[in-house]
Amino acid sequence: MDRNFRAEGPDQLWVGDITHVPTAAGFLYLAVVLDAWSRRIVAWAMANHLRTALVLDALEMAIGQRKRSVVIHPTDQGSQYTALAFGNRCRGACVRPSMGSVGDACDNAMAESFFATLECELLDRRRFASQAQARMAVFTFVEGFDNPLRRHSALGYRSPVSDEKEMLTDPSPAI
Repeated sequence: MDRNFRAEGPDQLWVGDITHVPTAAGFLYLAVVLDAWSRRIVAWAMANHLRTALVLDALEMAIGQRKRSVVIHPTDQGSQYTALAFGNRCRGACVRPSMGSVGDACDNAMAESFFATLECELLDRRRFASQAQARMAVFTFVEGFDNPLRRHSALGYRSPVSDEKEMLTDPSPAI
């Protein structure tokens, strides 16, 4: 991949990572798949564990919802992403996993940036009494705010949804 984190179109480069969501009932873990082209969270999954099934659920959502031929999928070297089950599913779905060196956050910096926004805009402002309450709040944040409304400077101050819509209907690139 030569550490090139730019995509010329949708579903060429999916960045993945995991974070935790604190609740009074214990931690939830959130795995996301982010399209580097539009900065859209194309898939996500939550669970009360950090097993490989968490990232497989997010990957399955991305595979099921997006049109792609071959996609590169940079992640960190967490055990979930280095598991045989994850690698096998990637191979079966024409997803090429990509990992940098241990401790190198560059490969999934876009996901880390999303998590920083999630933390600042949601997690630091609310306390969740239950895991169900946290799940609903994260769902609302991703699907009701971040993807359709939050403006990104890298997208000409458009939201990921509006950027995808505009770029896919207008073949001339915005300058």
